Amino acid sequence: MNIALWMVAGLLAVAFLASGAMKLTQPKQKLASRFGWVEDFSAGAVKAIGTLEVLAAVGLILPAALDIAPVLVPLAAVGLVVLMAGASITHLRRHEAQMIASPMALLALAVLVVWGRFGPQSFTG
Repeated sequence: MNIALWMVAGLLAVAFLASGAMKLTQPKQKLASRFGWVEDFSAGAVKAIGTLEVLAAVGLILPAALDIAPVLVPLAAVGLVVLMAGASITHLRRHEAQMIASPMALLALAVLVVWGRFGPQSFTG
């Protein structure tokens, strides 16, 4: 189970590091041409989302790998659950039901990490 949780956390970290980096490095206009939801947010809000994604990606791996405050791993996963719930709500409000599958799958994986790292495979237990 520990190996599976590391793999899921690694997968989430890669996905959110890439997604967050894209939001931080590309202008809002370029992002809006690929992702319609960007139009509903200010440029600062998009950059803030990208920053949160990068921080969560780092928080999923580094605290446990360096054995410095490993309790941050499930807390980073909780942050991703909140982000993906917000993404799902945004897509629902925009009537983009077909776009909900990806954030819901990422949300489920983040919930698995939260459950596993706060529960049976806790770093503190």
